[in-house]
Order: sequence, then structure tokens, then C-alpha cells
Amino acid sequence: MSNAIHPIPAFTDNYIWAIRCGNQCLVVDPGDATPVLSYLEQTQVKLAGILITHHHADHTGGLNTLLNTFPGCPVYGPQGNHIKGITIALGDGDQLEPLPGLTFKVLTVPGHTLDHIAFFASEGLNGPPLLFCGDTLFAGGCGRIFEGDPGMMYTSLSRLTELPDQTQVYCAHEYTMANLGFAAKADPDNSALFTRIKTEQSKREKNEPTLPSTIGIELRTNPFLRCHNTEVATQVAQHWNKDVASSATEIFADLRRWKDNA
Repeated sequence: MSNAIHPIPAFTDNYIWAIRCGNQCLVVDPGDATPVLSYLEQTQVKLAGILITHHHADHTGGLNTLLNTFPGCPVYGPQGNHIKGITIALGDGDQLEPLPGLTFKVLTVPGHTLDHIAFFASEGLNGPPLLFCGDTLFAGGCGRIFEGDPGMMYTSLSRLTELPDQTQVYCAHEYTMANLGFAAKADPDNSALFTRIKTEQSKREKNEPTLPSTIGIELRTNPFLRCHNTEVATQVAQHWNKDVASSATEIFADLRRWKDNA
């Protein structure tokens, strides 16, 4: 069986990512155990581990059932002893090899939640680098700031922009078209953005996931990563009827507030 990364749909717009290596797999952020169990039964692969990015229930709700079904399955997640079921607590810079030949580095990316981490593999499944970033970076957007502050979130997103352009970005929700609709307001002269909108709309019309994205695509089309751009800064200032902010962090804060109230 070849290596692959497969989206397991959950709830209305979540993706639980299954990372398959041979006859084993990891699952990322299993908010619901039922579709995971169905996937494992259909594919006849063994659950070798679970990756958790943060504590929200739509990312952790299936843990108890999965651990009852697969006792002893390792669960990798944030430090803090606040997520029941985590067996290997991870902090910034930690490395793990949950499957032979697949090594992840942990990046702390607080903002959406204070405990949020991301998993980065510089060498993917015989392909480009991989990033599993939960609800920090979305295709065309970013997560709401529930527990951190704009400066914290902007710093976290900036860490992700330093990854190689070809890095495959696997976020946890199918929010892409709504995000790109907002992006068109914030960055209306970005031709790359409107090309992307057509591409992603075509995928959704065929009921295909818009994910993964890449860091390079996000740098070109995601306004939350383009707060240094004059056009984005101007649109944000015009929306709030104020002068252009002097820092990218302040522009980001106003952009996130605009999106929250859109």
C-alpha cells in the first residue's frame, strides 16, 4: 500500500487527516472517532498514533473512543496536562518519529489557543515538506484569536511563513472559499488571488477538498500573511476610516477584527 495523506471529513467542515505509511497510519486532530473508525475498517490500516494540535473539542472529541478501541496507541500533543489522553507531551523544537522514516518537528504557534502547536516534516512522504497546522493557518485565512492576542498570532503566522514555499499546508477546516471571498475585499488588485479563487471554486464544484495548500500559495494570496503589502494596508485603513497603521502587527489586528465582523 503506497504512502498517502487522506482527508477524513467530520462534522460540517472539519478534516481529520490520515497519514498513511504502508499498512500503518496516523490521524491528526480526531474530533470525532466514528469517521476515523470507518476509515480504518475500510482501508485495513493500523492506527499507529494520534497527533493533536490544540485542545478544542472538534480536534480532541474522538480521543477517548479511539483509545478505548486501540489501547496503548501513542497520542502526541501540547504540554500542560489539560488534554486527557495525551501520552507524549511536546514543546517547541521537540522532534518525534511516529512512523518509520517520518520525522516531525514541533512548532509552538499560540494565538488561536495558547496551547496550539504545529507539526512540520522537512521531508514528507517521499515528497515535499508537510505542515499540519490545525486552526492557526487556513487556506486563504487564519484562525480566530480566542486565547492569545494579535501580536502573538501574527508572530505564530510569521514562523510558518519561514518554512519552504513548497511546504504542503494541511489545516483542519474547509473554509477556503469563504476565506478567499474576504481576501478579495482586503486585496482587490491581487491577480494571483483571483486566479486561485477560480481554481478552488472548480474543486468545490466537484466536491473535492481545496487542501492541501502550500506556503508559497499562501504568501501570494492570503491577506493575513500580506500585512506588509501596501494594498492590503490601504484597504484595511479605508475599511476602518483611519490612517494606514505603522506596523504590520497593527494592520493584522485590524484585518482580523474586520474578518471577525464580516
